[in-house]
Amino acid sequence: MNIHEYQAKAVLKEFGVPVSRGIAVLRTVDAVTAAEELGGPVWVVKSQIHAGGRGKGKFKEPEAGSQGGVRLAKSVAEVETYVGQMLGRTLVTVQTGPVGKQVNRIYLEEGATILKEFYLSLLVDRTASRVAFVVSTEGGMDIEQVAHQTPERITSFTVDPATGIMPHHGRTVAKALALSGDLAKQAGKLATQLYTAFVAKDMALLEINPLIVSSEGRLKCLDAKMSFDSSALYRHPEIAALRDESEEDAREIEASKHDLNYIALNGTIGCMVNGAGLAMATMDIIKLYGAEPANFLDVGGSATKDRVAEAFKIITADPQVKGILVNIFGGIMKCDVIAEGVVAAVKETGLEVPLVVRLEGTNVDLGKTIIAQSGLNVIPADDLDDAALKIVAAAGKA
Repeated sequence: MNIHEYQAKAVLKEFGVPVSRGIAVLRTVDAVTAAEELGGPVWVVKSQIHAGGRGKGKFKEPEAGSQGGVRLAKSVAEVETYVGQMLGRTLVTVQTGPVGKQVNRIYLEEGATILKEFYLSLLVDRTASRVAFVVSTEGGMDIEQVAHQTPERITSFTVDPATGIMPHHGRTVAKALALSGDLAKQAGKLATQLYTAFVAKDMALLEINPLIVSSEGRLKCLDAKMSFDSSALYRHPEIAALRDESEEDAREIEASKHDLNYIALNGTIGCMVNGAGLAMATMDIIKLYGAEPANFLDVGGSATKDRVAEAFKIITADPQVKGILVNIFGGIMKCDVIAEGVVAAVKETGLEVPLVVRLEGTNVDLGKTIIAQSGLNVIPADDLDDAALKIVAAAGKA
């Protein structure tokens, strides 16, 4: 689960992390009051969406102005103008895709004089089974670009969970950023604070870009991107309450309510599969034969008839879908259960696009019989290759 920048900074502040003062603004009429409370003389007006590249982004609407989603205001009047231009408009960045995201929240923050910019992040290194730090002197840039062009400017290391964060980790951060004296001490303290917050809140990613040295000689987190392990949210109701469903795909939200692993994609072939590996293979073979998958959907090994029916409804609710491929290998998940769920969902929602069903494994004959006797216009397939060829061909004619 992702949260907004202003929410992430509030979390960091709980752990003593240095961040700038700021106020979230949800209505244009509140912009002047917020600006006067912060005091100026310079304010940063930041669009709040779950995507990076806001500063270089462009709004679809001409009335939003030609500037990006992060703007520097030098008067209260400018603050009010920028907030009015940005709220309710659609911001397109390199991470949103051409559709963009609507800006429903603004973070108004006090300005800062920047002497240096750095990059600092923490993430879960699944290979090492540890929390990893990634540190670079190249702040304000995409870390992927830095890794490609100047990888020697990136330092990474992991923290042993048995010891937790230690002083030498802080010294490693300071050395990577070429900091000395008081700034090195600040880097050590910051590393401890960030690691403590990361572990305490079950984060999956914590990215500070940029981390700056201010004109007062202080380290400060000027931006913050934070995501959490969804499986651990039950331990953190205060974090779960920060979820902004307007930033998420409605189909993904609905899928999560039924314990379905669903990710919306941009293709035209809807997929319903059991098992993440088989789902990936299904999407790959669809691409191999010239089409694009519309989704990743793993119903899991213990799905019920009702869950399968809900999965089918979610797929058919996507207007991009021109054909549906059901690819089931029955182990724990029995083929007859899948068949019953598909039949129930089709009868409830109707079927307006081609449907190819490939079943194999436990109770496969019973599953095929249920499909055959349902009266549905279903195209059977013998194996995955056959199924992919048939659905790509059928969807192309739809």
